[in-house]
Amino acid sequence: MRVLGLDVGTKTVGVALSDEFGWTAQGLTTLKINEEKSVFGFEEIGQLIKEYQVDTVVIGLPKNMNGTIGPRAEASMQFAREIENQFAVPTVLWDERLTTMAAERVLLEADVSRKKRKKVIDKMAAVMILQGYLDSKN
Repeated sequence: MRVLGLDVGTKTVGVALSDEFGWTAQGLTTLKINEEKSVFGFEEIGQLIKEYQVDTVVIGLPKNMNGTIGPRAEASMQFAREIENQFAVPTVLWDERLTTMAAERVLLEADVSRKKRKKVIDKMAAVMILQGYLDSKN
């Protein structure tokens, strides 16, 4: 079975998927969402869960640097509850502090243009969230 990793923002959700052994994370896609209009991409996520036979979903938890839970972390926690309710798969909230900055650094070092970075940054952050979780399990 596979694990799905999500980096949830207000406008996009970066999506990563593990291999069948749960060793490595690969970027899959970036979903467009609109938090203000309550469009969260659950239909697409449900299709991915079914297509890849996902048995766990790891969702980035953007804690404040001092470890407290702020509005974005609360939104991620609500997103996780909705995934569990709609698709009956367990979710894991994974501390994602600095993953977007780390993803940006990797893309800068790879000399990816600003325009291309913007298109893949959320997917790369999802990979880093998921890989951190997978590494902790192995």
